[in-house]
Amino acid sequence: MKTVFYISVMALAAGLTGCAVGPDYHRPAALPNQPLPQTFNDGNPTNPTVWKVAAPSADQPRGPWWQLFNDSELNRLESLALTNNQNLVAAAARLEQAHALVTAARSEFFPKLTAGGTPSGDFSRQRTSGNAPQNGHPAGTSYTYDTFTAPIYLGWEADLWGRVRRQSQAAKARFVASADDLESARLAVAAEVAADYFALRTLDDEYTLVVNTIEADRRSLELTQNRRRGGIVSDLDVAQAATQLHTAETGLPDIELSRDKMRHALAVICGRSPVDFSIATNSSTAAVVPDIPPGLPSRLLEHRPDIAAAERRMAAANAGVGVAKAAFFPAVRINGMAGFQSVDSSTWFDWPSHLWSVGPSVELPLFTGGLNRAKLAVAHAAYDENVATYRQTVLDAFGEVQDGLAAQHWLAEKSDSENEAVLAARRTLEIANNRYRAGLVTYLDVATAQTEALNQERSAVQLHGARLTAAVNLIKALGCGWPPVEK
Repeated sequence: MKTVFYISVMALAAGLTGCAVGPDYHRPAALPNQPLPQTFNDGNPTNPTVWKVAAPSADQPRGPWWQLFNDSELNRLESLALTNNQNLVAAAARLEQAHALVTAARSEFFPKLTAGGTPSGDFSRQRTSGNAPQNGHPAGTSYTYDTFTAPIYLGWEADLWGRVRRQSQAAKARFVASADDLESARLAVAAEVAADYFALRTLDDEYTLVVNTIEADRRSLELTQNRRRGGIVSDLDVAQAATQLHTAETGLPDIELSRDKMRHALAVICGRSPVDFSIATNSSTAAVVPDIPPGLPSRLLEHRPDIAAAERRMAAANAGVGVAKAAFFPAVRINGMAGFQSVDSSTWFDWPSHLWSVGPSVELPLFTGGLNRAKLAVAHAAYDENVATYRQTVLDAFGEVQDGLAAQHWLAEKSDSENEAVLAARRTLEIANNRYRAGLVTYLDVATAQTEALNQERSAVQLHGARLTAAVNLIKALGCGWPPVEK
């Protein structure tokens, strides 16, 4: 009859595990007391881009978005970094930790069985007190005996109030957030590789421009020296030509230093030693600024893994409120023990030596000094913090995409003007050289035209690099690339 009673108690406890205190999770509004923006624009009021309200979907494939730039060396570096970057290795290890914690949280749904582990050990030798009850022995005497025990213990907590369930929900949400964190790290590494690579290519192009300018200045100096020997120009023209040459030469070390630093940065992010790291001097094809569709689909913003991670941490914090609230309710546990015990090793495992016990225990928190209320307040505050973090992440995403679209538009317009300025500077230099050879102007006019032409050429190169970097930043802000434009 008692056995039937205990079984009934266990069945009742198991049936009650469907209850879970605390709030069920519902994703709050991304922005409090205001709707999300429905449109973005690139700084041109006549060209709005329509978006819809975003929902996390960071599990969508992003693909090798850097291939949009059509640069073979960039493709190689991206593959190298995503394979060897140590920050990504660390993020992957954190993901494994989160996965193991999910298993640990789920284990509390099941009974725990342990063998041995009695307070006196599996074997003990004991001596009784002569002044204690002697269990049939003469009073005032003591005796010594052995005890051989082989127990198995059972322990199981009935999840009446959903504490274990909420813990499991929180662990799963944190695991998904860790997966999104890994994607965020991969996106950040890939974007950093692309940005550093384009910065290096910009420096390469500037270096080539300065080298070409130095060669042109050297020829100009030789021409001026020849003209001076012929009495056509004065020493002032020779001095001005020499100054122009040496001024251009002083720019090379600065560019070389910047190039070395950028190569070293790329080596580190690719998980390689900077000592022997090299990058191909010329790619098979030059990097191009990818075309951006006139109407980017809003689902691209849903790919941002940091938004998805923030949303999952919000869900984990919500489950934490339920865990804290469950501490106010009684804990019902089923405890059991079975095994063999004997005072003689020869009869240790005989059937008459077997023993068992089973029964429920109830633990009710009557007074905790405010501990449970404090933990509940902490859980509520943690949830509010995660809500604010989620909303700020959404706001940051909208701002970054808006900045990226504006940069694409205005840099493209600036690039058109800069190209015209380069053509004009080249034409000015050509006219100045012709007039100088004809003896109509001094070398100062040539030097001024050369300086302006170099400045405009370098500005055009830097602007092209800025457009490439802006495209990378926009891709990062969107959380992925965009489909190629159909032409």
